[in-house]
Amino acid sequence: MNTDVNGSRAVEKAEPVYDAELVDDTLPQPRRRTFRRRLARWWRLSPRVPRTLKNPAQARQAAKDLVVAVLRSPWRYFRAVLRGLVVAVRWWRRWVTVRDYREAAEQSEKLADKFAEIRELTLFRWRVTGAVVAVGVAAGGATSLVWGARPLWISAAVASLALAILGRRKDGSPGRKPALAGPRTLTWTMDPQVLVDAFRDAKLIGKDESLRLVERATRVGDGWAITVDLPATRKAADVVKNREALASALAVDEVQLIVERVRGNGGHAGRVSMWVADEDPYASPPLRTPLLGAEQWDAWRPVPFGRDARGRRIDLPLVWTSLLVGAIPRQGKTFATRLAAAGLILDAWTRLYVADFKAGKDWDAAAQVAHRFLSGDESEHVLQLVGWLVELVTEVQGRYRRMRGLDDEMCPESKIAPAMSRDPTLDMPITAIFIDEVQVPLEDRTPIEVQGKKLTAGDYVGELLTWLAKKGPAAGIVLVLATQRPDSKTIPSGLRAVLGSRFALRVMDWRDSNIVLGEQMNTRGYDSSRLLPSHKGVGILRPDGDTQAGADVLAMTVRTYYMPNEDWQTICRQGRTLRETAGTLTGHAAGRETTPLLDSAAVAKVIGSGAQTREPERGRPELPEPLASVVAYLGDGIDERDFVPTAELVEALDVEPTVFGRQMGELGCHSDRRRVPREDGGTRQIRGYFTAAIRATASSYQSEE
Repeated sequence: MNTDVNGSRAVEKAEPVYDAELVDDTLPQPRRRTFRRRLARWWRLSPRVPRTLKNPAQARQAAKDLVVAVLRSPWRYFRAVLRGLVVAVRWWRRWVTVRDYREAAEQSEKLADKFAEIRELTLFRWRVTGAVVAVGVAAGGATSLVWGARPLWISAAVASLALAILGRRKDGSPGRKPALAGPRTLTWTMDPQVLVDAFRDAKLIGKDESLRLVERATRVGDGWAITVDLPATRKAADVVKNREALASALAVDEVQLIVERVRGNGGHAGRVSMWVADEDPYASPPLRTPLLGAEQWDAWRPVPFGRDARGRRIDLPLVWTSLLVGAIPRQGKTFATRLAAAGLILDAWTRLYVADFKAGKDWDAAAQVAHRFLSGDESEHVLQLVGWLVELVTEVQGRYRRMRGLDDEMCPESKIAPAMSRDPTLDMPITAIFIDEVQVPLEDRTPIEVQGKKLTAGDYVGELLTWLAKKGPAAGIVLVLATQRPDSKTIPSGLRAVLGSRFALRVMDWRDSNIVLGEQMNTRGYDSSRLLPSHKGVGILRPDGDTQAGADVLAMTVRTYYMPNEDWQTICRQGRTLRETAGTLTGHAAGRETTPLLDSAAVAKVIGSGAQTREPERGRPELPEPLASVVAYLGDGIDERDFVPTAELVEALDVEPTVFGRQMGELGCHSDRRRVPREDGGTRQIRGYFTAAIRATASSYQSEE
C-alpha cells in the first residue's frame, strides 16, 4: 500500500506467495533402475540360469570351452563320419554273409543241413548288392546330366550326416557317458572320464562308483584346478594320503599334483580340491625375497617365506609360536632360517639372540644387529648358550609379573600385545633366539651342576629350550631351531612336542621327516624324504597360524625365497640403520656385551631341572616311538597316575588312533578298559593304558644292552 502526493492511498497487487520446501539439487538423486540393471539382477537370481554362468571366472572358462568345441567340431564330425562308415561296412558285411542265419543254424546244430540254403541266400544278397550299386550309379549319372552336380553334393551331405549319426559314440563309451555331474567335457585338456579312471586305478573309489563335480576345471596359475565330491563314505583324507598313487594314475610326477581337503562352510570330509601343474613347478629358478626392497618390517606381520606350487605367496607367522627347521646338509636349511630372521631384523623394536654352532660365516652379518651373538662349536660356546637361556627364562618370569600389574586396556590377556612390545618403559620387545645346528649343544656332554644335581650341558639346554617353547611365546619369545640331524636322539621328544611351526626340507627317510613334522605325518601324505635332490630350498611347511593357503591346511609344500649372502648382508645393514635411528641398538651390536646376572638356582626350580626332558643314559638304547612320546608326555605323572585314557594320549600326541594302538601293541604295551565315574554319579567304560604297564615296557627296552 502506497500514499500519493494528495494523501490518498492506492492498493498495489502483491507478488504471489508459494508454500513449498527447499530442495538441494546438489544431493544425489535416486537412480532409475535401467533395463541393464534389471537384466543383471535377473541373471544373478534366476534359477533358470546355470550357476556356472553366474560366476565370471566360470563363465569365461565356459566361453573358452565353447570356442574350442566350435574349432574342433569339423574334426569331430569327420571322425564321426569315418566311424559311421566303418559301422555301415561292418553291418553290410554281416548282412551279405548271412551271419545271422548262420549263427542261428550253428546254435541249433543244423549248419550242415542248412549249408545249401545259406549258400543260395548269400548269392542272392550279393546280387541285390550289385543291383543296388548299379541302379545308384545309373541314377547318379542321369541326375548329373539333367540337373548338374548340386543334387550329388546334397546327397553326399545327407549321407555323411547319416553316417555321422550312425558313428556317434554310444552310451558307456569313453567321452560319451558323463562321468561327473556337470558338463560333458570339463576342459579341452582334461577328460572327466580320465579323472574318474585315475581315481579307480588308484583304488580311491570303487569300479561302480563315480565322482560329482563341484567346481569345473579352470586355469589357476600354470595348471588346472578342479573340485570334486567323493562318493558317500569315501574320505578326502585318504586321497591326500595316497597322492602318489593318484599322481601315478594321472601320469604326472607327484610334485605336480596338489591335493587338499576342502574344509569350512564350503567343504566336508568327502570334498577334494586338486591342482595339476603343467610341468615341474620347482624347475624354474627361485625368486628373490621381497624383503630385499622393504625399508622396514613389522615383526607382528608374517614373514615372507616362499611360494607354493601354485605360485601363491606363503608368509610365515613367528610371534606367539616357535619354529623347527630340519634337513640333511646342503638342502637350504640355513637359508630358510635366515628368511625367518630377516623379517625380525627389519623391525627396529625386536631383540635378537643368534647362536651359530656351525662356526661358519653364514650368520656373521647378524652380529651388527644381535643383542647376543656367538659363533663356535666348543663346550665354552655351549655354556655361553646356557647362560643366555637362563637369562631368557628369568626375563619371561619378569614379563609375566609385569603383565599382572598392567590394566586390561594395555594388556587384555596374559600375553604380549603390539603396543606393549614397542613401549620402552615396559622393556618387553619381541625377542627371538636363533640356534643353527642345535644338535651341537643338545649333544654336548660337558658335566654341570644345577641346584645340587649333576647333569650334562646338553640335558640342561634341552630342558631350558623346552620350557621356553612352552612359556615363552605368550611373553614375546620366539624360538627358532635348525638342525641337520633330525632324529629322536638329537632332539628330545618333549621339546619337539611343543614347537609350533615345522619346516622339513629333504631328509633321509620317513622317520626323520616325522621327527621334524610330527608323528604319523607320513601316513597323512607328508613325507619330506620323497622330495627330489634337485629341488633346493623346497620343503614341507606345517605352520602354526594362518597362511595364504588357508587356516585349515595341515601342511603344504613350499619353495623358499632365495636370499644369498650379499642380500643377507644388505638386510642386516638396513636393520642396524633402523635400530640406530630408533635408539634400540643394544648388547653385542652396540659394543656393550656384558655377562648377565644369573640366578641359576631359581631358574632350575622354575623349570624343574632333571625331571622333564632327560635323555636316556649312555649305553642304553633310545625308547622307540610312540612309547618315547608317551613317557615324555606323562613325565612325573607316570608315577603319580595309575591309568591314562587313550583319547588323552591321542589328542596330546596328535596321532591317528588306530595306528597308535597298533604300534603300542607291537611294542608290547596293550590297552585295557576301566570304569570311571561320570558327572551324573554313574560310571562309564573307557579304554586306556595302565601306567605300570607303560613303565614296565619302557624299563624292558632300557634294560637291553
